[in-house]
Amino acid sequence: MGYTVAVIGATGNVGREILNTLAERKFPADTVIALGMDRAVGHEVSYGDDGVLKVQDLTKFDFSTADIAFMAVDAKLVAAHASRAATSGCVVIDTGPTFRMDPDVPLVVPEVNPQALAGYKQRYIVAAPNAATIQLVIALKPLHDRYTVRRAVVATYQAVSGEGKDAMDELFTQTRAIFVADPVVKSAFPKQIAFNVIPQIDGFLDDGSTNAEWMLNVETRKILDPKIKIAATCVRVPVFIGDAASVHVETEQEINADDALEVLRAAPGLSVLDKPGTPEGYITPVEVAGENPVFISRIRDDVTVENGLAFWSVADNLRKGAALNAVQIAEILARDYLEE
Repeated sequence: MGYTVAVIGATGNVGREILNTLAERKFPADTVIALGMDRAVGHEVSYGDDGVLKVQDLTKFDFSTADIAFMAVDAKLVAAHASRAATSGCVVIDTGPTFRMDPDVPLVVPEVNPQALAGYKQRYIVAAPNAATIQLVIALKPLHDRYTVRRAVVATYQAVSGEGKDAMDELFTQTRAIFVADPVVKSAFPKQIAFNVIPQIDGFLDDGSTNAEWMLNVETRKILDPKIKIAATCVRVPVFIGDAASVHVETEQEINADDALEVLRAAPGLSVLDKPGTPEGYITPVEVAGENPVFISRIRDDVTVENGLAFWSVADNLRKGAALNAVQIAEILARDYLEE
């Protein structure tokens, strides 16, 4: 026998990707249930090559009948239903920010800190980090293990899909409007996103940083090491899928690009494509859509510090940045902690 799995937010970008990933990786589920609210109820979503699921009403669902619930919805729905699910004995895997900094909730990237899942029973909730954090810590983990990372300076270039379907639609409609000389209408973003970059993701804090930059800092420290210092600038770019990051790290031990390349090449969850001097020697967001790994390119020494390394990383923010990470968490729970 397998598990009963519920996907909350099954009609959204991340929810659909979770369903695709569960089917693709043949997660041991006897029953998969799609859940949603309001207009989504009754809609059909794909599961696997031939499966079709009809979205059921989240408010009426009995979570005691499910083993695992993936949450890919906004914070209000998570707040309303996560505890209801958890107290019913259903393990919640939340892809949003609600529980990330809760000290009693594991914040997990399976390639980095799978041991943290041992604490899931405190709340029956597991949190998944922001896509940018997942991408960063998978790259930093092998470097930290080998060289001890003291500091990272990170600039992220994040796709509009991180804001949801409405944001993707806005990029499309603004681009079309510019080509046909129609007015450019802003809604999802504070400034025009088409043919532009916006150095703001989420709201501003008192110190001038944005919430996304704060999250990248505190999530990395919770997952990897509280001693690591992070300086981040998070930028929204006119790309539909795929986040990129320019990363500069400073380490305690001596580091050089040649040795670091081999360390990164051997690490789980990473794919190194680094051939200096050619366009084929690095990877871009458009090339990683639908791919599982975090891709690393342009590995080079950072000569501005004593022990420094610079690199470029790219990942599908809906895939590894959300759905795949959540499904990998479920796979470890199923393998090591739950009973069928």
